[in-house]
Amino acid sequence: MAAAGRAEAGDAGAGDAVPGGPVPALRLRLAALGRRLAARGRAGGDDTFLAKGSATLGKLEDLCNEGRERPSMLLQLYTQAVLDITYFEENQLVDEDFPEESSLQKVKELTCILSEPEDLVWECNINEEPISILGAELLECLYWRKGALLYMYCHTAKERHEWLRENIAIFKKCLNDGVHYLVKMLSFRCPLQLNDDVSLQDKDTARLLGEGIFSDTHLLAMMYSGEMCYWGLQHCGEGLQEALETIDSVSNRDLGRTSQSELLCFRETGKKMLTKYVAVCEGPLKGQGWNTTIAKQMLQYFAKSHN
Repeated sequence: MAAAGRAEAGDAGAGDAVPGGPVPALRLRLAALGRRLAARGRAGGDDTFLAKGSATLGKLEDLCNEGRERPSMLLQLYTQAVLDITYFEENQLVDEDFPEESSLQKVKELTCILSEPEDLVWECNINEEPISILGAELLECLYWRKGALLYMYCHTAKERHEWLRENIAIFKKCLNDGVHYLVKMLSFRCPLQLNDDVSLQDKDTARLLGEGIFSDTHLLAMMYSGEMCYWGLQHCGEGLQEALETIDSVSNRDLGRTSQSELLCFRETGKKMLTKYVAVCEGPLKGQGWNTTIAKQMLQYFAKSHN
């Protein structure tokens, strides 16, 4: 299953230059990404996304050298470079079926790199929220990629029964973080408020926008988060899932400065996500190829195991 949900960086639309600006901190990140690209090249990596990432890095270095700072443009371009380079590495993990001995560390590493654009906004003291600098589309993409990566890792890890028995706390932590990322991804754009001033000829489209569903990725995020909650309840048991310190946290820098020690109830979160998924797929998207059989089975499990 390939990672998805990429977005193109747009023109700068927010954030004027501030003293110091993002350039000093950005140069350090560009150097780190340059080293990753060089390592991929030495390993024989030859990919469209690596090429795009390399071109974006070159453009960013030129802009930094020119000294004409437009923080939002620089940070959006940096975000796109991160998305392209990590996309290549994620596909490698998927193609290799997440090697048991090395994939956990690689997943943690990639998740941290995907958090760097948001971290950089905070570090630069631009006095605007990341969504004002990066835009909703790029932020959605970053959180989708982190959540989908943990979903794919957990999908593979749960089938390794001996590993799962010995590492159930790690598995629980990965599920918890992955669900948080996907739920956060779904929160960046508000549902369209339909009123007399808004006229949409397609009632199904109007309902989708009113539910806050703007793309297939939003639907997949609901299904993925619901499925991870199902795995959590199935393998880790009932109750609130507290932050676990048995592994290095993916990073408490994520979730808009909200600590991932935030409690998550697998049952309630999964029920909410899957109920909405089924309602949409059997409502405005009925007949469009979206299958609800597995989602309904998981909802039945949530209800049955609660009684």
